[in-house]
Amino acid sequence: MKLDLFTKNNCIQCKMTKKFLKQHNVEFEEHNISENPEYIDYLKNKGFQAVPVLEENNFPIVNGFRPDLLKKLIAQ
Repeated sequence: MKLDLFTKNNCIQCKMTKKFLKQHNVEFEEHNISENPEYIDYLKNKGFQAVPVLEENNFPIVNGFRPDLLKKLIAQ
C-alpha cells in the first residue's frame, strides 16, 4: 500500500491527520502544496478544493480529518 498525504502549512486538519497516521505507525509520503504548488493543480483536477487529502495508490480515500475513515484504514 502506497499512501500519499497532501497537506499545507498551518493546517490543523493536516496536522491532526499526520499525527493520527504516525501514532498508528502508518507509513505515508507527505506532499505539501505550500512548498510544492504543482500539487495544487493535481488536486484540483481530481476535484479537491481543500487539504488534507489522503490517497492510496493514486486513488483518494480520505478528504479532511476523518478519524472514522482513518480507523477503517488501520483496521485493514
